[in-house]
Amino acid sequence: MLTLLHLLSAVALLVWGTHIVRTGIMRVYGANLRSVLSRSVEKKPFAFCAGIGVTALVQSSNATTMLVTSFVAQDLVALTPALVIVLGADVGTALMARILTFDLSWLSPLLIFIGVIFFLSRKQTRAGQLGRVGIGLGLILLALELIVAAVTPITQASGVQVIFASLTGDIMLDALIGAMFAIISYSSLAAVLLTATLTSAGIISFDVALCLVIGANLGSGLLAMINNSTANAAARRVALGSLLFKLVGGVIVLPFIHILADAMQKLSQPESELVIYFHVFYNLIRCLAMVPFAGAMARFCRSVISEVPEVDARMKPKHLDVTALDTPALGLSNAARETLRMGDVLEQMLETWSKVMHGEPRQEKELRKLADDVDVLYTAIKLYMAQMQKEELAEVESRRWAEIIEMSLNLEQAADILERMGSEVADKSLATRRAFSPDGLKELDILLQQLTSNLKLSLSVFFSADVNSARRLRRNKHRFRILNRRFSHAHVDRLHQQNVQSIETSSLHLGLLGDMKRLNSLFCAVAYSVLEQPDDDERDEY
Repeated sequence: MLTLLHLLSAVALLVWGTHIVRTGIMRVYGANLRSVLSRSVEKKPFAFCAGIGVTALVQSSNATTMLVTSFVAQDLVALTPALVIVLGADVGTALMARILTFDLSWLSPLLIFIGVIFFLSRKQTRAGQLGRVGIGLGLILLALELIVAAVTPITQASGVQVIFASLTGDIMLDALIGAMFAIISYSSLAAVLLTATLTSAGIISFDVALCLVIGANLGSGLLAMINNSTANAAARRVALGSLLFKLVGGVIVLPFIHILADAMQKLSQPESELVIYFHVFYNLIRCLAMVPFAGAMARFCRSVISEVPEVDARMKPKHLDVTALDTPALGLSNAARETLRMGDVLEQMLETWSKVMHGEPRQEKELRKLADDVDVLYTAIKLYMAQMQKEELAEVESRRWAEIIEMSLNLEQAADILERMGSEVADKSLATRRAFSPDGLKELDILLQQLTSNLKLSLSVFFSADVNSARRLRRNKHRFRILNRRFSHAHVDRLHQQNVQSIETSSLHLGLLGDMKRLNSLFCAVAYSVLEQPDDDERDEY
């Protein structure tokens, strides 16, 4: 029992080491990996090589598949090149299996030692994350040694020999067992390495090992389907195409597996080495043969998985991909893009409020709907950002995290103010048939136009962090305050002149001027975070 526990813990350590390497690489190079994949989609050979390269870095074809499906879900990559990238990822994970079976036992303690030093001393820097990668690679090598050590005594147990003896002869059952290995270990790479170790220990025959390898490939395809079961139609098509490619390869090869096993056993290499070589060449030949059919597979997947018509008219977040949370740069970029969508809705709210102010009471309901949309996006962004491990963020990423939270909160508060402004205009002006004076309405229109301009500029500053634009936004903020003060004085002058319309709408008019000043302050706050200067005029805003 203790020996079996050692084996299970060694397998778990192998999976955990793979996870650490993947997350470390993604945190350091995640944004660059996205750029590489995005630029490689024009030609199939480039897309295929990109899939190999990215998988070699992140140590997992499943991780590459999840990354690609997130691009397809956001309409950043088309389906056909995405399938080619996934085929390249299958080759990449097979090559990594070959590399990890070399005698690198001396390297494991060295990588762990150096990695821990860098990770603990410079945790929030790039060097610290590379130290994390070193720890993961060291754990992978250590886990392989522990698996060999744990498997050896198991071979002496008669009960274990009986269990594995039942796998001989039935290629379908063996393939299903291999798929189960990949799903349980959450990695086809771990399943193949385990299969090679079991073969070298004599626990399973060579024929069974080859079937398990093919099954492990099928298991990685099933993992992709499970991971994307709740994703949109575009992402599920990528997972389906990947699974079908693996299924077709398995159906073609499995009937000839015994013939292949007999031919390969005549070679002078150890059987464990032959298992790894079979895994490499099987994936290489299968994937190269499947690349020309990527377009046909894409069309088939579109016909099988159709777009579900949008029944719910409410706005939903589009860019908050949870698979990107392991890569802070990507996660923050997704949250920033969703925040920009909040800004777009705010711009619609300003236009709608203008219609309410000009005597269209029905637009008030539209204003409330838009405010609800902003609230939905803000809640989604807030929960998404809360899932990030803030203590592991680098200084620049931590500052960007705070900027996104502040900007989304300001936009949500602005939406609440605009919704209330629309209700007040509808209740105190339209319902009571009290109209603004022509001069007063013109002044409100001027302020609204300036507010819209400042909102657009603030979104640009938030996205680009351009210092010159931030300075211009800060100047616009002060100009708006001066203009707002001048219009307040002009309204009092109209009251002095006994303007009936101004008298009837005086409290509403002055309240709107105050609300618009607060809106301007919320829109322009991003300028101070970019300039890294305190808002000295904040006390004058209220």
